Amino acid sequence: ALETLKMFEKKDSRVKSAAATNLSFLYYLENELAQATNYADLAVNSDRYNPAALTNKGNTVFANGDYEKAAEFYKEALRNDSSCTEALYNLGLTYKKLNRIDEALDCFLKLHAILRNSAQVLHQIASIYEIMEDPNQAIEWLLQLISIVPTDPHVLSKLGKLYDNEGDKSQAFHYYYEVFAIY
Repeated sequence: ALETLKMFEKKDSRVKSAAATNLSFLYYLENELAQATNYADLAVNSDRYNPAALTNKGNTVFANGDYEKAAEFYKEALRNDSSCTEALYNLGLTYKKLNRIDEALDCFLKLHAILRNSAQVLHQIASIYEIMEDPNQAIEWLLQLISIVPTDPHVLSKLGKLYDNEGDKSQAFHYYYEVFAIY
């Protein structure tokens, strides 16, 4: 697969950008960040308007710890294609990492409007409400999450903990028991 993609490097800028984007992504998945970065640079230089290339470049920059710069690449990807959900999700994660919680929440709420049944998005929203110390909202979003993944022990345990912290021992017991029943 890598050899096939490498053949496209010699093509026109859009094809080259697409091939380099895919190569960057493959190297990123293999945790070969130097190669992933090289191909991400090639992809962006070949087509500055390719949202996937910009998102991959943001991912490599994020992996190297430069979160502000990663956010800029994700925002540029979104300026080029406002429906690029991967860039929006990663921007939310980046804002969360930068402790820009309100901006992170805004990203994930926008994503939720697009991807209504995304377990990952629901989990991130609940997590942010926990960070914001709003247990009622966190519980609300976790309840939506278990309607999608009803046997996730982590989510059930988190619900038990939140209810326990709120003093609702009956609900806490219920969710802790659900976790126990799974194992």
